[in-house]
Amino acid sequence: MRWIWSHVRRHPLQLTGFLGSSLVMVVLNGMVPGLTGRAFDVVLNGGGGAARALGLISLGLLAIVVTRGAFDVVARLSGEVLAKRLERDARDELYVSLLGKSQTFHNRQRVGDLMARAANDIRQLSAMINPGVDLIVDSGLTGLVPLFFIAAIDPRLLLVPCLFGVVFVIALRHYMRRLNPVATRMREEFGDLNAGLNEAVRGIEVIKVTAQEDQERRRFRARARRYRDSFAANGLVQARYLPTLLFAFAMAGALWHGLYLQAAGALTIGELVAFMGLMGMLGFPTSISIFTFSLVQIGIVSSRRILSIMNTETELGQRADGHTAPIGGSIVFENVTFGYGDGDPVLRDLTFAVRPGETVAVVGETGSGKSTLAKLVPRIYDVTAGRILVDGVDVREWDLDSLRSQISTIEQDIVLFSRSVAENIAFGLGQRADREAVVRAAEEAQAAEFVGELDEGYDTVIGERGITLSGGQRQRLAIARALLTNPAILVLDDSTSAIDSATEDRIQQAIDRVLDGRTTLLITHRLSQIRWADKVLLLRRGELVDFGTHDELIARSRLYRRIFAHYDEVDLPGTGAADPVVAVAGEQGGHA
Repeated sequence: MRWIWSHVRRHPLQLTGFLGSSLVMVVLNGMVPGLTGRAFDVVLNGGGGAARALGLISLGLLAIVVTRGAFDVVARLSGEVLAKRLERDARDELYVSLLGKSQTFHNRQRVGDLMARAANDIRQLSAMINPGVDLIVDSGLTGLVPLFFIAAIDPRLLLVPCLFGVVFVIALRHYMRRLNPVATRMREEFGDLNAGLNEAVRGIEVIKVTAQEDQERRRFRARARRYRDSFAANGLVQARYLPTLLFAFAMAGALWHGLYLQAAGALTIGELVAFMGLMGMLGFPTSISIFTFSLVQIGIVSSRRILSIMNTETELGQRADGHTAPIGGSIVFENVTFGYGDGDPVLRDLTFAVRPGETVAVVGETGSGKSTLAKLVPRIYDVTAGRILVDGVDVREWDLDSLRSQISTIEQDIVLFSRSVAENIAFGLGQRADREAVVRAAEEAQAAEFVGELDEGYDTVIGERGITLSGGQRQRLAIARALLTNPAILVLDDSTSAIDSATEDRIQQAIDRVLDGRTTLLITHRLSQIRWADKVLLLRRGELVDFGTHDELIARSRLYRRIFAHYDEVDLPGTGAADPVVAVAGEQGGHA
């Protein structure tokens, strides 16, 4: 609740308008039974001035109704604005928090559950304020203000409403305690349902290819059934809510008490009518509490689910005074060990150095840690032990924005957004990229030809994750995006695996031009690319087993030769013999 209040109090004008107008409106409502009772006394007593008195009472009631309507509009409008601003601010805060979380955090999360929290749980905050808190404020004031008017008539009349108030608070507290676990289960079941739906949609091709539609349908029905059951449990809790029944007994007791005092001459008929009218006002907070407190409880549970995401500590600490500088391109690994979570280390005690402007190929069998190594340089993950230096500065000491903005990574699994081609190419620069630079980068990446064939050229909106493009087209756009950022360090992680040889040759020529003076980490099994690397690092099961030039490793390393075996014949340097070495061995390669 403190987190919700911290957002609500940012809007004092709307908060004051909501609370103040609600109070004035309820006070005006409380004046109506008194004027009605006075009208009864005027009629019963008669007299020459009765008509005039009734006229004044009617004008008073009309003024109250009109004024009450005006304050009601202000209160409802303020409450709605407050609710939507809370929803907006909470969504912004959650989004910023998610952007700042480490990759390790995102690896643990289910996308569907995150979307449920970012969409549905955030909307529940709005519903909690309006109509939830809105009605609770109205009903709470409606339960308190009439007590002052009743006391003004005769303090003895407070006996029944005060007894009812005590019983109501006890029953409401019991209701909230029983509702809390049910509401929590409702939100969790919705998250599971949404996560399952997201997984099925994302994996629809696999489901269809393997003919598992029936299995996924049963799985979805099971999740939907559990979500339905949580709603049924919520309904049972509400059905056992007693205050609405107790209010009927309270009205009967209040009428008996009022009639007793009237018979004793302590009350007039008009005062008895006013008293029962004020007692009737207590019915609103009683009946509406089932609905409103359920909304509030669900909103509180939703806020806890949102806060559990935002308060999860990220493994990557960002220094407020982080190092910022143009990167020269020096990379040093000093006894680096890294593992995902509590599992065995993926990389063990790596030590090597890359000079500025060098191109270093990283090769190894599938699962040897190649791609993981590349993710440590821009600090997507933090090392478990040891340290990585960029230009002599530990990457943990760098400002993350400064570090990552000068490193471009092109992976085999290309991520494109459902935006125009130009926006995807310019993504690394945002609004700073002009159309001319975008076109030039596309030309260098050999993407201009197929982009020109699209319906709207560079303004063509591609499908989510670039699904409307072929694998080679997606990779060329990713290469254009990397080239446009003019990085100091370039990481190519099997980046040309989905491109034909002719296109690869043209792209390679473009990359050769932009690599001049840039440090490059090249993860590939294509011999045509490895041969022009300045140095080759050979990994096996996360350990650096050898390094040197391609010719040196071919001559002395059986593991290196085995990686490229069974595809082509290449003469071993210094032997004159032929050893099986692959020229293009993408099938053998993979990601760590």
